[in-house]
Amino acid sequence: MFALRPYQTDGVQALRAAYAQGALAPLYVLPTGGGKTVIFSYIAANAASRGTRVCILVHRRELLDQTSRALAEMQVPHGVIAPGHPAHRGRHIQVASVQTLVRRTGWEFDLLVLDEAHHARAGTWQRIIASQPDARLLGVTATPCRLDGKGLGDVFDCLISGPPMAELIQDGHLSPFDVWAPPLVSTEGLHRRAGDYKREEAAALMDRHTITGSAVEHYQRLGGNAQALAFCVSVQHAEHGAAEFQAAGYSAVSIDGKLDKAERDRRVAGFRDGDVQILTSCDLVSEGLDIPAAVVAILLRPTESPGLYMQQVGRVLRPGPGKRAVILDHVGNVTKHGFPDAVRPWTLERGAPERVKEPDGEPDIRQCEMCYYVHAWAPVCPACGHVYQLKPKPVPEVVKGELEKLTPEEVEKLERRGSLADFHRLAKDRGHKPGWAFYAFKARQARRRKREEMEVAV
Repeated sequence: MFALRPYQTDGVQALRAAYAQGALAPLYVLPTGGGKTVIFSYIAANAASRGTRVCILVHRRELLDQTSRALAEMQVPHGVIAPGHPAHRGRHIQVASVQTLVRRTGWEFDLLVLDEAHHARAGTWQRIIASQPDARLLGVTATPCRLDGKGLGDVFDCLISGPPMAELIQDGHLSPFDVWAPPLVSTEGLHRRAGDYKREEAAALMDRHTITGSAVEHYQRLGGNAQALAFCVSVQHAEHGAAEFQAAGYSAVSIDGKLDKAERDRRVAGFRDGDVQILTSCDLVSEGLDIPAAVVAILLRPTESPGLYMQQVGRVLRPGPGKRAVILDHVGNVTKHGFPDAVRPWTLERGAPERVKEPDGEPDIRQCEMCYYVHAWAPVCPACGHVYQLKPKPVPEVVKGELEKLTPEEVEKLERRGSLADFHRLAKDRGHKPGWAFYAFKARQARRRKREEMEVAV
Protein backbone atom coordinates (compact mmCIF):
# COMPACT_ATOMS: atom_id res chain seq x y z
CA MET A 1 0.00 0.00 0.00
CA PHE A 2 2.79 2.42 0.90
CA ALA A 3 6.27 2.49 -0.57
CA LEU A 4 8.22 5.06 1.39
CA ARG A 5 11.56 6.40 0.27
CA PRO A 6 14.33 6.08 2.86
CA TYR A 7 14.19 9.75 3.85
CA GLN A 8 10.40 9.53 4.17
CA THR A 9 10.82 6.57 6.53
CA ASP A 10 13.31 8.68 8.49
CA GLY A 11 10.72 11.47 8.68
CA VAL A 12 8.04 9.13 10.01
CA GLN A 13 10.41 7.76 12.63
CA ALA A 14 11.51 11.27 13.66
CA LEU A 15 7.88 12.32 14.13
CA ARG A 16 7.11 9.21 16.17
CA ALA A 17 10.14 9.91 18.34
CA ALA A 18 8.98 13.50 18.85
CA TYR A 19 5.56 12.37 20.06
CA ALA A 20 7.19 9.73 22.29
CA GLN A 21 9.32 12.46 23.88
CA GLY A 22 6.25 14.55 24.72
CA ALA A 23 5.70 16.74 21.69
CA LEU A 24 2.06 17.58 21.04
CA ALA A 25 2.42 19.61 17.85
CA PRO A 26 5.49 18.81 15.71
CA LEU A 27 6.02 20.58 12.40
CA TYR A 28 7.57 18.57 9.56
CA VAL A 29 9.37 20.53 6.83
CA LEU A 30 10.10 19.07 3.41
CA PRO A 31 10.67 20.85 0.08
CA THR A 32 7.83 21.03 -2.40
CA GLY A 33 7.64 17.76 -4.30
CA GLY A 34 9.40 15.74 -1.61
CA GLY A 35 6.29 13.70 -0.76
CA LYS A 36 4.69 15.28 2.29
CA THR A 37 1.31 13.85 1.31
CA VAL A 38 2.72 10.32 1.31
CA ILE A 39 4.25 10.85 4.74
CA PHE A 40 1.17 12.22 6.49
CA SER A 41 -1.08 9.68 4.71
CA TYR A 42 1.11 6.87 6.00
CA ILE A 43 0.95 8.28 9.52
CA ALA A 44 -2.82 8.81 9.28
CA ALA A 45 -3.44 5.27 7.99
CA ASN A 46 -1.38 3.69 10.76
CA ALA A 47 -3.03 5.87 13.41
CA ALA A 48 -6.50 5.02 12.09
CA SER A 49 -5.70 1.30 12.19
CA ARG A 50 -5.33 1.70 15.98
CA GLY A 51 -8.66 3.51 16.31
CA THR A 52 -7.30 7.08 16.20
CA ARG A 53 -9.69 9.62 14.66
CA VAL A 54 -7.71 11.69 12.15
CA CYS A 55 -8.64 14.86 10.31
CA ILE A 56 -6.48 16.15 7.43
CA LEU A 57 -7.12 19.88 7.04
CA VAL A 58 -6.64 21.64 3.70
CA HIS A 59 -7.50 25.20 2.73
CA ARG A 60 -8.38 24.88 -0.97
CA ARG A 61 -10.78 22.67 -2.87
CA GLU A 62 -8.07 21.62 -5.34
CA LEU A 63 -5.93 20.40 -2.43
CA LEU A 64 -8.93 18.61 -0.92
CA ASP A 65 -9.54 16.68 -4.16
CA GLN A 66 -5.83 16.01 -4.59
CA THR A 67 -5.43 14.63 -1.06
CA SER A 68 -8.54 12.49 -1.37
CA ARG A 69 -7.28 11.04 -4.68
CA ALA A 70 -3.89 10.28 -3.12
CA LEU A 71 -5.51 8.42 -0.22
CA ALA A 72 -7.75 6.50 -2.62
CA GLU A 73 -4.73 5.47 -4.71
CA MET A 74 -3.10 4.23 -1.51
CA GLN A 75 -6.31 2.28 -0.73
CA VAL A 76 -6.90 4.23 2.48
CA PRO A 77 -10.61 4.48 3.40
CA HIS A 78 -11.60 8.04 4.31
CA GLY A 79 -14.41 10.55 4.31
CA VAL A 80 -14.52 14.09 2.93
CA ILE A 81 -15.97 17.03 4.83
CA ALA A 82 -16.88 19.52 2.13
CA PRO A 83 -19.94 20.58 0.13
CA GLY A 84 -21.08 18.00 -2.40
CA HIS A 85 -19.51 15.03 -0.63
CA PRO A 86 -21.54 12.35 1.23
CA ALA A 87 -20.92 12.00 4.93
CA HIS A 88 -18.90 8.99 6.04
CA ARG A 89 -18.82 9.62 9.77
CA GLY A 90 -17.84 6.06 10.56
CA ARG A 91 -14.46 6.36 8.86
CA HIS A 92 -11.50 7.16 11.05
CA ILE A 93 -9.83 9.45 8.49
CA GLN A 94 -11.52 12.59 7.24
CA VAL A 95 -10.18 15.08 4.71
CA ALA A 96 -11.74 18.42 5.54
CA SER A 97 -11.97 21.80 3.94
CA VAL A 98 -11.02 24.40 6.53
CA GLN A 99 -13.84 26.65 5.37
CA THR A 100 -16.38 23.83 5.84
CA LEU A 101 -15.20 22.26 9.09
CA VAL A 102 -15.10 25.62 10.87
CA ARG A 103 -18.87 25.84 10.36
CA ARG A 104 -19.75 22.26 11.28
CA THR A 105 -20.02 20.92 14.80
CA GLY A 106 -20.14 17.43 16.25
CA TRP A 107 -16.75 16.24 15.04
CA GLU A 108 -14.13 15.01 17.49
CA PHE A 109 -10.61 14.08 16.46
CA ASP A 110 -7.51 12.72 18.15
CA LEU A 111 -5.06 13.99 15.50
CA LEU A 112 -5.27 17.07 13.28
CA VAL A 113 -2.96 17.02 10.25
CA LEU A 114 -2.46 20.57 8.99
CA ASP A 115 -1.44 20.54 5.33
CA GLU A 116 0.32 23.75 4.17
CA ALA A 117 0.75 24.44 7.87
CA HIS A 118 2.26 27.90 7.36
CA HIS A 119 -1.40 29.04 7.31
CA ALA A 120 -2.02 27.67 10.82
CA ARG A 121 -2.12 31.16 12.40
CA ALA A 122 -5.15 32.17 10.29
CA GLY A 123 -8.38 32.71 12.21
CA THR A 124 -10.34 29.81 10.72
CA TRP A 125 -7.50 27.36 11.37
CA GLN A 126 -7.17 28.60 14.95
CA ARG A 127 -10.90 28.17 15.62
CA ILE A 128 -10.76 24.57 14.43
CA ILE A 129 -7.69 23.85 16.56
CA ALA A 130 -9.40 25.43 19.58
CA SER A 131 -12.47 23.26 18.98
CA GLN A 132 -10.35 20.11 19.33
CA PRO A 133 -8.51 20.70 22.63
CA ASP A 134 -7.60 17.02 23.12
CA ALA A 135 -6.21 16.48 19.63
CA ARG A 136 -2.53 16.37 18.86
CA LEU A 137 -1.30 18.32 15.84
CA LEU A 138 0.93 17.42 12.92
CA GLY A 139 1.92 20.28 10.66
CA VAL A 140 3.50 19.75 7.24
CA THR A 141 4.87 22.45 4.95
CA ALA A 142 7.73 23.34 2.64
CA THR A 143 7.91 26.89 4.01
CA PRO A 144 7.53 27.14 7.80
CA CYS A 145 7.02 30.89 8.00
CA ARG A 146 4.18 33.36 7.83
CA LEU A 147 3.72 35.91 5.08
CA ASP A 148 5.60 38.45 7.20
CA GLY A 149 8.52 36.02 7.59
CA LYS A 150 7.89 35.26 11.28
CA GLY A 151 8.01 31.78 12.74
CA LEU A 152 5.29 29.38 13.87
CA GLY A 153 6.48 28.72 17.42
CA ASP A 154 3.16 29.81 18.88
CA VAL A 155 1.40 26.90 17.10
CA PHE A 156 3.99 24.08 17.00
CA ASP A 157 6.36 22.86 19.69
CA CYS A 158 9.17 21.31 17.61
CA LEU A 159 10.44 21.44 14.04
CA ILE A 160 11.71 18.40 12.12
CA SER A 161 13.41 18.97 8.78
CA GLY A 162 13.65 16.46 5.98
CA PRO A 163 16.49 16.45 3.43
CA PRO A 164 17.26 19.81 1.76
CA MET A 165 16.22 20.52 -1.80
CA ALA A 166 19.75 20.19 -3.18
CA GLU A 167 19.92 16.61 -1.88
CA LEU A 168 16.52 15.73 -3.36
CA ILE A 169 17.66 17.12 -6.73
CA GLN A 170 20.93 15.19 -6.56
CA ASP A 171 19.06 11.95 -5.81
CA GLY A 172 16.60 12.51 -8.67
CA HIS A 173 13.53 13.17 -6.51
CA LEU A 174 13.27 16.77 -7.77
CA SER A 175 14.21 18.34 -11.07
CA PRO A 176 17.37 20.40 -11.64
CA PHE A 177 16.68 23.92 -12.87
CA ASP A 178 18.02 26.99 -14.65
CA VAL A 179 17.17 30.57 -13.73
CA TRP A 180 16.94 33.50 -16.14
CA ALA A 181 16.09 37.02 -15.00
CA PRO A 182 15.39 39.45 -17.83
CA PRO A 183 15.66 43.01 -16.46
CA LEU A 184 12.12 44.32 -16.72
CA VAL A 185 10.80 46.03 -13.61
CA SER A 186 11.88 47.65 -10.39
CA THR A 187 9.83 47.32 -7.21
CA GLU A 188 11.31 50.50 -5.76
CA GLY A 189 8.53 52.69 -4.41
CA LEU A 190 6.02 49.90 -3.78
CA HIS A 191 4.46 50.07 -0.33
CA ARG A 192 3.90 47.06 1.92
CA ARG A 193 0.88 45.63 3.69
CA ALA A 194 0.87 42.60 6.02
CA GLY A 195 4.43 41.68 5.11
CA ASP A 196 4.17 41.87 1.31
CA TYR A 197 3.74 44.46 -1.42
CA LYS A 198 0.33 46.11 -1.68
CA ARG A 199 -1.43 44.05 -4.29
CA GLU A 200 -3.08 46.95 -6.07
CA GLU A 201 0.26 48.75 -6.47
CA ALA A 202 2.05 45.60 -7.64
CA ALA A 203 -0.76 44.89 -10.11
CA ALA A 204 -0.53 48.41 -11.54
CA LEU A 205 3.21 47.93 -11.96
CA MET A 206 3.06 44.51 -13.59
CA ASP A 207 -0.20 44.44 -15.56
CA ARG A 208 1.09 46.27 -18.63
CA HIS A 209 1.51 45.17 -22.23
CA THR A 210 5.22 46.00 -22.17
CA ILE A 211 5.73 43.63 -19.25
CA THR A 212 3.62 40.64 -20.27
CA GLY A 213 4.59 41.07 -23.94
CA SER A 214 8.26 40.88 -23.02
CA ALA A 215 7.50 37.87 -20.81
CA VAL A 216 6.05 36.12 -23.87
CA GLU A 217 9.17 36.94 -25.89
CA HIS A 218 11.50 35.55 -23.23
CA TYR A 219 9.37 32.43 -22.89
CA GLN A 220 9.64 31.91 -26.65
CA ARG A 221 13.43 32.22 -26.45
CA LEU A 222 14.16 30.40 -23.19
CA GLY A 223 11.15 28.25 -22.36
CA GLY A 224 11.59 25.72 -25.14
CA ASN A 225 7.80 25.67 -25.72
CA ALA A 226 7.44 23.59 -22.55
CA GLN A 227 4.32 23.84 -20.42
CA ALA A 228 4.45 26.88 -18.16
CA LEU A 229 2.82 28.32 -15.06
CA ALA A 230 2.68 32.11 -14.90
CA PHE A 231 2.26 33.59 -11.41
CA CYS A 232 0.42 36.90 -11.53
CA VAL A 233 -0.55 39.63 -9.09
CA SER A 234 -4.33 39.77 -9.62
CA VAL A 235 -7.14 37.96 -11.41
CA GLN A 236 -7.22 40.65 -14.08
CA HIS A 237 -3.44 40.41 -14.47
CA ALA A 238 -3.74 36.63 -14.97
CA GLU A 239 -6.48 37.10 -17.58
CA HIS A 240 -4.42 39.70 -19.46
CA GLY A 241 -1.37 37.44 -19.31
CA ALA A 242 -3.31 34.54 -20.83
CA ALA A 243 -4.58 36.85 -23.57
CA GLU A 244 -1.00 37.92 -24.41
CA PHE A 245 0.10 34.30 -24.80
CA GLN A 246 -3.00 33.51 -26.87
CA ALA A 247 -2.19 36.41 -29.19
CA ALA A 248 1.27 34.90 -29.69
CA GLY A 249 -0.31 31.62 -30.81
CA TYR A 250 -0.16 29.61 -27.59
CA SER A 251 -2.94 27.64 -25.93
CA ALA A 252 -3.28 29.62 -22.69
CA VAL A 253 -5.95 29.98 -20.01
CA SER A 254 -6.22 31.66 -16.63
CA ILE A 255 -7.80 30.27 -13.48
CA ASP A 256 -9.17 32.07 -10.45
CA GLY A 257 -11.47 31.52 -7.51
CA LYS A 258 -14.44 33.14 -9.28
CA LEU A 259 -14.70 30.35 -11.84
CA ASP A 260 -17.22 27.62 -11.06
CA LYS A 261 -15.85 24.26 -10.00
CA ALA A 262 -16.47 22.50 -13.31
CA GLU A 263 -14.71 25.18 -15.35
CA ARG A 264 -11.71 25.34 -13.02
CA ASP A 265 -11.38 21.58 -13.12
CA ARG A 266 -11.66 21.61 -16.91
CA ARG A 267 -8.86 24.18 -17.30
CA VAL A 268 -6.52 22.46 -14.85
CA ALA A 269 -7.24 19.09 -16.49
CA GLY A 270 -6.43 20.63 -19.87
CA PHE A 271 -3.04 21.66 -18.55
CA ARG A 272 -2.39 18.24 -16.99
CA ASP A 273 -3.29 16.55 -20.29
CA GLY A 274 -1.14 18.87 -22.38
CA ASP A 275 -3.98 20.55 -24.27
CA VAL A 276 -3.20 23.82 -22.45
CA GLN A 277 0.37 25.07 -22.76
CA ILE A 278 0.31 28.13 -20.49
CA LEU A 279 -1.68 28.37 -17.25
CA THR A 280 -1.81 31.80 -15.62
CA SER A 281 -3.17 32.38 -12.14
CA CYS A 282 -3.21 34.51 -9.05
CA ASP A 283 -2.62 32.37 -5.93
CA LEU A 284 -4.56 29.25 -6.95
CA VAL A 285 -1.59 27.16 -8.13
CA SER A 286 1.03 28.74 -5.87
CA GLU A 287 0.60 26.19 -3.10
CA GLY A 288 0.27 22.45 -2.85
CA LEU A 289 -1.20 21.71 -6.27
CA ASP A 290 0.70 18.83 -7.89
CA ILE A 291 1.11 19.44 -11.64
CA PRO A 292 4.16 17.44 -12.77
CA ALA A 293 3.67 18.58 -16.39
CA ALA A 294 4.77 22.12 -15.51
CA VAL A 295 8.35 22.78 -16.62
CA VAL A 296 8.57 26.59 -16.77
CA ALA A 297 7.76 29.03 -13.95
CA ILE A 298 7.14 32.59 -15.13
CA LEU A 299 7.39 34.90 -12.12
CA LEU A 300 5.31 38.03 -12.72
CA ARG A 301 4.45 38.74 -9.10
CA PRO A 302 7.06 40.52 -6.98
CA THR A 303 6.95 39.39 -3.38
CA GLU A 304 8.67 40.10 -0.10
CA SER A 305 7.59 36.67 1.15
CA PRO A 306 10.27 33.95 0.87
CA GLY A 307 7.55 31.40 1.53
CA LEU A 308 5.41 32.48 -1.43
CA TYR A 309 8.46 32.57 -3.69
CA MET A 310 9.50 29.04 -2.65
CA GLN A 311 5.98 27.73 -3.14
CA GLN A 312 5.80 29.17 -6.65
CA VAL A 313 9.12 27.89 -7.98
CA GLY A 314 8.45 24.54 -6.32
CA ARG A 315 5.53 23.97 -8.72
CA VAL A 316 7.91 23.22 -11.61
CA LEU A 317 10.44 21.08 -9.75
CA ARG A 318 8.51 17.80 -9.89
CA PRO A 319 10.82 15.30 -11.63
CA GLY A 320 10.30 13.83 -15.07
CA PRO A 321 12.35 11.93 -17.66
CA GLY A 322 15.09 14.26 -18.85
CA LYS A 323 13.36 17.22 -17.28
CA ARG A 324 15.25 20.41 -16.44
CA ALA A 325 13.00 23.13 -15.05
CA VAL A 326 13.23 26.73 -16.22
CA ILE A 327 12.54 29.72 -13.97
CA LEU A 328 11.95 33.04 -15.75
CA ASP A 329 12.11 35.67 -13.02
CA HIS A 330 10.87 39.04 -14.28
CA VAL A 331 10.58 40.62 -10.83
CA GLY A 332 13.87 39.94 -9.00
CA ASN A 333 12.49 37.35 -6.59
CA VAL A 334 15.50 35.03 -7.02
CA THR A 335 18.06 37.73 -6.26
CA LYS A 336 15.94 38.82 -3.29
CA HIS A 337 15.32 35.38 -1.77
CA GLY A 338 18.10 33.18 -3.16
CA PHE A 339 18.16 30.09 -5.33
CA PRO A 340 15.40 27.54 -4.69
CA ASP A 341 17.95 24.98 -3.46
CA ALA A 342 19.83 27.35 -1.14
CA VAL A 343 20.26 26.02 2.39
CA ARG A 344 17.64 27.63 4.62
CA PRO A 345 18.01 26.88 8.35
CA TRP A 346 14.35 27.27 9.27
CA THR A 347 13.41 27.65 12.93
CA LEU A 348 10.12 28.00 14.77
CA GLU A 349 11.25 31.28 16.28
CA ARG A 350 12.73 33.16 13.32
CA GLY A 351 10.74 31.62 10.52
CA ALA A 352 12.40 32.70 7.29
CA PRO A 353 16.17 32.82 7.82
CA GLU A 354 18.16 35.83 6.75
CA ARG A 355 20.41 35.26 3.77
CA VAL A 356 24.10 35.34 4.69
CA LYS A 357 26.10 37.62 2.41
CA GLU A 358 29.64 36.83 1.38
CA PRO A 359 32.18 38.48 3.74
CA ASP A 360 34.27 39.95 0.92
CA GLY A 361 31.33 41.93 -0.41
CA GLU A 362 30.79 39.76 -3.48
CA PRO A 363 27.16 38.71 -4.09
CA ASP A 364 26.22 35.07 -3.56
CA ILE A 365 24.18 35.25 -6.77
CA ARG A 366 25.36 36.67 -10.06
CA GLN A 367 23.36 37.65 -13.14
CA CYS A 368 24.97 37.75 -16.56
CA GLU A 369 24.47 41.12 -18.21
CA MET A 370 24.81 39.49 -21.63
CA CYS A 371 22.30 36.59 -21.52
CA TYR A 372 20.47 37.25 -18.18
CA TYR A 373 21.35 33.82 -16.80
CA VAL A 374 21.40 33.73 -12.99
CA HIS A 375 23.92 31.50 -11.25
CA ALA A 376 26.05 31.05 -8.16
CA TRP A 377 28.92 33.52 -8.04
CA ALA A 378 31.60 32.69 -10.60
CA PRO A 379 34.05 34.73 -12.74
CA VAL A 380 32.54 33.35 -15.97
CA CYS A 381 28.88 32.91 -16.97
CA PRO A 382 28.26 29.14 -17.26
CA ALA A 383 25.53 29.72 -19.86
CA CYS A 384 27.18 31.95 -22.46
CA GLY A 385 30.84 32.08 -21.37
CA HIS A 386 30.88 35.84 -20.73
CA VAL A 387 33.88 36.78 -18.60
CA TYR A 388 33.01 39.25 -15.87
CA GLN A 389 35.19 42.23 -15.13
CA LEU A 390 36.51 41.71 -11.63
CA LYS A 391 36.59 44.62 -9.26
CA PRO A 392 39.86 45.16 -7.40
CA LYS A 393 39.46 44.29 -3.75
CA PRO A 394 40.32 47.06 -1.30
CA VAL A 395 43.38 46.66 0.88
CA PRO A 396 42.15 45.88 4.39
CA GLU A 397 42.66 48.61 6.92
CA VAL A 398 44.92 47.70 9.85
CA VAL A 399 43.47 48.88 13.16
CA LYS A 400 44.45 48.34 16.74
CA GLY A 401 42.36 45.96 18.76
CA GLU A 402 42.37 43.25 21.35
CA LEU A 403 41.38 39.62 21.04
CA GLU A 404 38.40 38.57 23.13
CA LYS A 405 38.45 35.27 24.94
CA LEU A 406 35.52 32.95 24.41
CA THR A 407 34.06 31.26 27.46
CA PRO A 408 34.34 27.44 27.59
CA GLU A 409 30.57 27.22 27.18
CA GLU A 410 30.65 29.33 24.00
CA VAL A 411 33.53 27.31 22.59
CA GLU A 412 31.78 23.99 23.24
CA LYS A 413 28.50 25.19 21.69
CA LEU A 414 30.12 26.61 18.59
CA GLU A 415 32.48 23.68 18.10
CA ARG A 416 29.74 21.10 18.34
CA ARG A 417 26.63 22.73 16.89
CA GLY A 418 27.53 26.18 15.64
CA SER A 419 26.28 27.08 12.17
CA LEU A 420 27.48 30.05 10.18
CA ALA A 421 24.36 31.88 11.35
CA ASP A 422 25.38 31.20 14.98
CA PHE A 423 28.79 32.77 14.32
CA HIS A 424 27.13 35.77 12.70
CA ARG A 425 24.88 36.26 15.73
CA LEU A 426 27.90 36.08 18.04
CA ALA A 427 29.75 38.58 15.84
CA LYS A 428 26.79 40.95 16.01
CA ASP A 429 26.52 40.63 19.78
CA ARG A 430 30.23 41.41 20.17
CA GLY A 431 30.36 44.18 17.62
CA HIS A 432 32.58 42.29 15.16
CA LYS A 433 32.37 42.73 11.43
CA PRO A 434 30.69 39.93 9.38
CA GLY A 435 34.09 38.78 8.13
CA TRP A 436 35.00 37.65 11.65
CA ALA A 437 32.09 35.20 11.66
CA PHE A 438 33.04 33.79 8.28
CA TYR A 439 36.67 33.14 9.08
CA ALA A 440 35.89 31.85 12.58
CA PHE A 441 33.41 29.43 11.05
CA LYS A 442 35.92 28.28 8.42
CA ALA A 443 38.55 27.79 11.12
CA ARG A 444 36.08 25.67 13.10
CA GLN A 445 35.48 23.51 10.02
CA ALA A 446 39.23 23.10 9.48
CA ARG A 447 39.74 22.05 13.10
CA ARG A 448 36.90 19.55 12.83
CA ARG A 449 38.37 18.02 9.66
CA LYS A 450 41.78 17.83 11.34
CA ARG A 451 40.32 15.99 14.31
CA GLU A 452 38.47 13.56 12.03
CA GLU A 453 41.66 12.87 10.05
CA MET A 454 43.57 12.21 13.26
CA GLU A 455 40.85 9.85 14.47
CA VAL A 456 40.95 7.93 11.19
CA ALA A 457 44.76 7.73 11.36
CA VAL A 458 44.59 6.31 14.85
